[in-house]
Amino acid sequence: MPEAMIASSEQSLTPERERREKLELNKLQKRLRREVGQAIADFSMIEAGDKVMCCLSGGKDSYAMLDILLNLQKSAPVSFELIAVNLDQKQPGFPEEVLPEYLSSMGIEYHIIEKDTYSIVKEKVPEGKTTCGLCSRLRRGILYNFAEEHGVTKIALGHHRDDLLETLFLNMFYGGKLKTMPPVLHSDDGRNTVIRPLSYSREKDIARYAALREFPIIPCNLCGSQENLQRQVIKDMFQSWDKQHPGRLETMFRAICNVEPSHLADTSLYDFREGKRLGGKRQAVNTAEPEASADFGRLDVLNI
Repeated sequence: MPEAMIASSEQSLTPERERREKLELNKLQKRLRREVGQAIADFSMIEAGDKVMCCLSGGKDSYAMLDILLNLQKSAPVSFELIAVNLDQKQPGFPEEVLPEYLSSMGIEYHIIEKDTYSIVKEKVPEGKTTCGLCSRLRRGILYNFAEEHGVTKIALGHHRDDLLETLFLNMFYGGKLKTMPPVLHSDDGRNTVIRPLSYSREKDIARYAALREFPIIPCNLCGSQENLQRQVIKDMFQSWDKQHPGRLETMFRAICNVEPSHLADTSLYDFREGKRLGGKRQAVNTAEPEASADFGRLDVLNI
């Protein structure tokens, strides 16, 4: 086929491809709106007058969460405020101009908190060991303190359905506990309430939505590849299941929303002698004091 004809054929496909992608984007946005709206309703995540702080990392999940919440805010039956917050952890090569430029274009109130947690993590964690635990503790402690100082009533994190399932299996396989990240988590001292609006949403839908919306993704370079992370092992297992057994992950998620204490073995949840349910152990945000060398104020650590 002559080159001119090939070029003409490719150009003729472009409008059709754009049309398909526009339809796909519209379909995904409606699905995510519906799922986020349902999660908010089911777990009473957002109420009238709330000031919701969307924690942005620069990854696909937090971008999608902010985008959908902004969309829902326009038609929500209750009035609530949204602000965006990013913690610049001073990672080498971090493109610190990306998020301010994006958030300015969105016209939303935003704050960039600058704290060098990178140096602390590199100093405290031995080479080759997983950095995620300490990094997340420092990051969340700083964000939670900021929320209290600025009158935030709800802290929105971008964890999705797959994160909840992965955490469930991580706790079972490596922690000996049957628990995951709940859609809503209250602190013991009443300082913070964490919400996860994407709890009903699939990671693959969020990833595709982010690609179609062309969010300026910022990768996390602090931990490097760390290919042997326990979470990655679980993630790979889930991806295999999703391909070989479509619908299995959906069924698994329904299971954590449909718990029967009498058919487990936790005596704090069920009185097997009397045959009745009990209150169980209350899980919430714990607090911990940071080391004196790190001047970050009190740290709030999610009990996950």
